[in-house]
Amino acid sequence: MSQYLSSSPSLIDLNQRSLYISALAIAFNPTFWNTVARREYHHKTLTRLFNGNSQRACYALALTIFSLGLFRDALYERALRSQPTHPFLQQPSIPYIAYALILTGNILVLSSTWALGITGTYLGDYFGILMDAPVTGFPFNVTGAPMYYGSTMSFLGTALLYARPAGVLLTGEVLLVYWVALGFEE
Repeated sequence: MSQYLSSSPSLIDLNQRSLYISALAIAFNPTFWNTVARREYHHKTLTRLFNGNSQRACYALALTIFSLGLFRDALYERALRSQPTHPFLQQPSIPYIAYALILTGNILVLSSTWALGITGTYLGDYFGILMDAPVTGFPFNVTGAPMYYGSTMSFLGTALLYARPAGVLLTGEVLLVYWVALGFEE
């Protein structure tokens, strides 16, 4: 283990602006969607913007959240590319772990979207669009927040695949902001 600690002068390059931009995007996304959703719940801002059509307003928010997620992911990937690798994360077994995390994370995210539908996934309850009954099957029988934990697993898998300690740090931020978001959503 000591050979891994002494072989790299810096685990994270704090001089890279892309690291901070990625961290801001990671914090921004759940802050944005929770703020917009709460405003919608109390003031029907988006519904009014869409001439009283809450379904269209929810779909517009879904498209916005999805697009912001893609942009955040691109910023994360760019940040990783500008960071140093670490030999410990370049061991032959690490890519297998990385791909397992990415696969499992994506299964959680996609299956929860399938189970909830678009309006269930993208805060339809704040628009008054409710499901007939709570979803209790997979993946919600594994975790109460499969989208958040699945996304976090994908971030970690990507960090490991790139062998970048900075990605592990940013994954910790992803988990933290999702925990905070869960506090607002529950």
